[in-house]
Amino acid sequence: MPASTPRRLALAAILAASLAGCARGPASGGRVVVDYWEKWSGFEAESMQSVIDDFNRSQNRIEVRFLSVSQVDIKLLLATSSGHPPDVAGLWSENIPDFSEKGALTPLDGGLAKAGIGADRYTPLFWELCRHRGFTWGLPTTPGCVALFYNKKLFRAAGLDPERPPRTFAELEAMSRRLTIAEVERGGRIVRIPFDDMTPAERDARRYTLVQVGHLPQDAGMFLSGWGCWFGARYYDGDRRILADDAGNLAAYSWLRDTARTYGVDNLRSFIDGFGVSQSAQTPFLGGTEAMVVQGPWMMNFIARYAPDLEWGVAPCPAADGVGGGEPVTLAQCDVVVVPRGARHPREALEFICYLQRQDVAEKLARSQQKFTALRQVSDGFIKNHPNPAIGLFIRLSRSAGARYVPRLSIWHEYDAELAVARERVLDLKETPAEALAVVQQRMQRTLDRVMRRRDAMGSDRLREWTSYDKW
Repeated sequence: MPASTPRRLALAAILAASLAGCARGPASGGRVVVDYWEKWSGFEAESMQSVIDDFNRSQNRIEVRFLSVSQVDIKLLLATSSGHPPDVAGLWSENIPDFSEKGALTPLDGGLAKAGIGADRYTPLFWELCRHRGFTWGLPTTPGCVALFYNKKLFRAAGLDPERPPRTFAELEAMSRRLTIAEVERGGRIVRIPFDDMTPAERDARRYTLVQVGHLPQDAGMFLSGWGCWFGARYYDGDRRILADDAGNLAAYSWLRDTARTYGVDNLRSFIDGFGVSQSAQTPFLGGTEAMVVQGPWMMNFIARYAPDLEWGVAPCPAADGVGGGEPVTLAQCDVVVVPRGARHPREALEFICYLQRQDVAEKLARSQQKFTALRQVSDGFIKNHPNPAIGLFIRLSRSAGARYVPRLSIWHEYDAELAVARERVLDLKETPAEALAVVQQRMQRTLDRVMRRRDAMGSDRLREWTSYDKW
């Protein structure tokens, strides 16, 4: 049986108190303690801890205490609902519409105005990702966007120029097929040959094993559902209409279906099932059995750790013909820091968040995580001396007119989950793209209609609540 509401709130309070207890304690020198929960772990958490240490040494009024929290989005909602949130939390930009609509965040506009921080400081796309319904709910830490990493050694072995990655979508597909290698029985022995060199009979019989692939659409950075961006998809009209069955999404899902038809559902599944945890030595690209993968600048950390001898290149991922208007297409996202509703020390929390926006601080964090910053200005030498030699490309992609982001919807995660179900049914050849996306369209439009009815009912009351927030 599901827990009752009082029981859920009690569990939330226990969880929040236990998490807070890991970070809280007496501050040295009478400082105000600011508790900061962040989703990062490992080297990313260590990078932020170094920045926090700098902040704590820079003044004697505030002590920021850092706690790495898995599933931080879920735990933050629980903590906020129980009245025990941290003072600062690290989320993803796609969380902002949902969390703000649920009353879990503090609007920062008044405090930012006093601090002199506004849109002019940021790359426009990343500033927009921090806003919802006319209010600013967080500020960026490290942004990201995606590009096409490719294995030069595998290109060379396939007779392709390792310095010339695909520039059009047709080239991406042709190179992918050339780089796909299968094991097939010929003359009583097993041989490895390029997929395109197999006979039609061998391909039709499906009696082969994929041992190397050119590019797997299923293996992509951030949202798999974002493939529609490379086909010109619109997911939402910005008002009250879901566009799951948009022509661009239909084209993207048709491409997924064609991939399954070309290589075989079972063959693809067997290949994918042979690999392990994402971003580890067991992934196809890092393991040297996938020639191209769409990932972000953070991929350099995993190359350095798990495949230091990999001979790699990176380029914009080509879009379908006519998409992007000649500009490279990318999908962008942003890590953000927010002040949860009910935070004990919102002013001190905002002071720390504003510290993270300083150019020297933002660039230190970005360099140590092999990423870039959301700021418009880049210091002399940031790109030249950056440990990630491809960082300039990612900066250019994020500022391109072809840069896209997922819909600013409070129901995006539910929408994304429905798109994932549709994607699997298409990849398994159980439904056509039109059939699968029609289901998503119907379900998510019904969900959005409910959300809009609630918003209409709250309407001006919620906006007045946000506008009248006076803690700054």
